[in-house]
This record gives sequence, structure tokens and C-alpha cells, in this order.
Amino acid sequence: MAAAPLLATTPEKIRVAMIGFGHGHAASKIRALRSMPEYQFVGLCRPDQDDPAMGEVPSLSLQDVLADTSIELVAAESADAERNLKYAQRSIDAGKFVHLDKPPGASLSGLRTLLEDARRRKRIVQMGYQWRYHPAMQAAMEAARKGWLGRVYRFRASIDKPIEPDERRQLAKYRGGMMFSEGCHLVDRATALLGKPTKVTGFIRHHSPLTDGLADNSLIVLEYAQAIAEISLAGFDPHGNEHRYVEILGTTGSAKAQPFGPVRLAVDLKEPAGPYRAGQQTLEPHGPPGLAYTPDFAEMAAVIRKGASPSYSAEHDLMTQEVLLEACGML
Repeated sequence: MAAAPLLATTPEKIRVAMIGFGHGHAASKIRALRSMPEYQFVGLCRPDQDDPAMGEVPSLSLQDVLADTSIELVAAESADAERNLKYAQRSIDAGKFVHLDKPPGASLSGLRTLLEDARRRKRIVQMGYQWRYHPAMQAAMEAARKGWLGRVYRFRASIDKPIEPDERRQLAKYRGGMMFSEGCHLVDRATALLGKPTKVTGFIRHHSPLTDGLADNSLIVLEYAQAIAEISLAGFDPHGNEHRYVEILGTTGSAKAQPFGPVRLAVDLKEPAGPYRAGQQTLEPHGPPGLAYTPDFAEMAAVIRKGASPSYSAEHDLMTQEVLLEACGML
């Protein structure tokens, strides 16, 4: 008997479409999806007038995406958080899996409904928190979780990036401003390590001479029984992308991850622990091969095709959003 053709044993590609293209991560996610053998990128739906154009990508209507049962995954990548939550809900209602970019809307009840409907339909909503899969961030979190830093007492993180007038106007309608849009990444890392805080305090301020009202200089403090998390974010440093960081401090050492150009992990330990020697060391950890966002979509492919459990639960995602909205005065 002749051998079965190769295609008979090869898992069918996951057909995926994108709704919205205004989010800053959208183009990179299309590149990642097109590069991965697990996926067939079907096309882009641009339902919003302010969505930028994207060349060489098939154009789809919203009805095309929602009515096509062969499209299993939808990536919601609108520029506006509330629109993304709406498109995610419509995609779940249509029986799709969803990759929902950050922040996942401004309504806690809306996100709760989305996640509950996804659970009922046996679907998964994956949040677009890119630092979950970042190699230096993962190494710093591992060091803390495995006790290599001793008892963790402080979490510090910051993003300070220049922000253009168009983006300022888009974010100014949300009271949390930049903390809502960008600080969500950092809140997610804090809650993933420390859990739900006992107290949340936000200092959400507008300090630009521009009169757009955008909260562009903010600090939030998350209090725990034996630790404090401090997260700051501003829109003024012209080289701010180089200074983003997550730092975890413990009684026997610290680990600090800085994500860009190159990826850096600074570890300082009192005694050797895990793979690290005593003293200060700076490493450049490497993640799995592929482009930015490849790890996110690789996990989603395993969820869809193999029934794998996602790294982060719906309960964690909802709790993280509640902390973010409370810190931003938006709860």
C-alpha cells in the first residue's frame, strides 16, 4: 500500500484575519502571522475611518470575517480600546478565538462578559501583553518565583516614550491616558508576580504644556502584605524606549529586564543562585526563534490545535484589568 500523502498527516493551517489596523502592534503581528507555518493570514478588515491603509494585504469586510466559519482566529487591532473590545465580542459571538490587543477596553463589565462568553463557547481570548513572552522579562520573573532573589519586597517598572500629537488626542479621551494605554503591560507583570494588591493608588497627571488634557505623567502604587509595586509612565523622554524596564528586588538580590536594543537582563546576587553567579552580571537572553509576537501566536496555535491551556487564565486577565482601571480612576 502506498504511503499516505504528507498533507494527510499535516495539521490544517489556522485561518486568521485581523480587524482594525490602527494599533501600534498591528503591522508586526501581520508579519509574525505570515511567517508562521501554523497560520494562513486571510486578510484585513478596516471598519474604522481612521485606520491607516495597509498595502499588499487582502481587504475583507466585517461581515466577511464574522460569517466565514473557516476563519478560526481574529486579531483585534483597532487604535481604540473600546472598539477592540466590541470587535472581540462580535468575534466570540461568531465562534472565533480572539487575540485582543492591549488595553482590553475601558469597561470591566464588558471584559467580564467577553471572557464569560468565551468560556461558555469553549473559546480563548488571548491578551496582547507583549512582555509576557519577552525573554528578559521571563528570566527576571523566573528568578523571583524560584526564590533566587530571596523574599521579593519591591517591584519597579517604567515606560517613558515620546508620543506624537495624533496619539495624544486618541488617548486623551481616557482618564488614565498613557498609563491606561502603556502601563497595562507593567500592571500585568506586577500582578503576574505578586497577585491582586490589597490597595491601589494612582497619581494620574497632565504635565505637558499642550492643552489636550492627556494624562502624560503618572505613577501608580500597588500595595501587598510584604511588597510594594511602583509603576511610572510619562511621555517626555526623547530616548525613553531605551530606558523601559521591569526591576524585581529581593532580600538576596535583584533582576532588571530592559527590553530593547539589545535585550538586557541585569542580575545582582548576594550568593550564587540558579544559573547566576554572585555579584553583578549583564546578560542578553535569547527567546525562541522568530519575529516579535511569534511566541504569542505559537501559544495560541497550541491552544486551538492541541487544546493546550493558555499561560494566563481569564481570572488573571480580569483581575489585571480591574487593577489597571482602579489605578487610572476609570473603574
